[in-house]
Amino acid sequence: MPQGSPDRDFERAPLWFLGRPARLAYEYFVFYFGYLYFGTGCALVSLLGTVLHPLLSARFGVPLGRWMTGVHFRGFLALLRASGLVRIDLVALDQLRGDRSIIIAPNHPSLLDAVLIISRLSQTACIMKAGIWDSFFLGGGARLSGYIRNDAPINLIRQSVDELHAGHQLLVFPEGTRTREPPINAFRGGFALMAKKSGAAVQTVFIETNSAFFSKGWPLLKKPDFPLFYRARLGTRFTAESDVKALVSKLESYYRQELSTPVLVEPPAARESRRAASVS
Repeated sequence: MPQGSPDRDFERAPLWFLGRPARLAYEYFVFYFGYLYFGTGCALVSLLGTVLHPLLSARFGVPLGRWMTGVHFRGFLALLRASGLVRIDLVALDQLRGDRSIIIAPNHPSLLDAVLIISRLSQTACIMKAGIWDSFFLGGGARLSGYIRNDAPINLIRQSVDELHAGHQLLVFPEGTRTREPPINAFRGGFALMAKKSGAAVQTVFIETNSAFFSKGWPLLKKPDFPLFYRARLGTRFTAESDVKALVSKLESYYRQELSTPVLVEPPAARESRRAASVS
């Protein structure tokens, strides 16, 4: 794996040397405490967003809301890293921070994908389901951040193009929903239409993981098998095309080719530690 060796991180992971009951207890503690931390943070951001949204203009409120969301997501991922149970490599996304008017188009293996991207690119505009946009835990922050509801296609396209014309980055999952059948679902055409109307390039991003945790159909309270690994890597940047269907077909074929063979594997040190734990 690039950007350093994960082996060193997991060699220092807590409680691998203890008995299985202690390790399981620690894993469950991290799992449920992570839920508590994330939910509490979302509620606080949403509460602040609800209070500030009517008081601030979009000029000041939108960057503030996106910054608050990014801080919360970075803190959550820092907690996961500190637990020693999760390895996250998002360094490649830093290359996009200075880029303007681009569509960031990742694959969508889990519920954590938007958290991973926004933690590194906090000023990115995001398209959200209407139910999330209206919810208590995320709605206030989403409204302050100027995130885009996806319940009205014409308005969705218009707002997305406006974001791109303003020089902002736009996060769009071409699959439209989490992957049902790996490597990817069939792509929808919205991102390509946005690219056509705005002239924005489409930056492909590949999110790789060793686990089905939070994939489509995963029960929210089901603990995964640790350790978990997440990595984001950049792919080719495609220019906008007038033929929407051609761009959709081109990117879908590219993603299928790139994701057909798993690249992310469990590091030897973590694998040996887990094997030793299973027989202790």
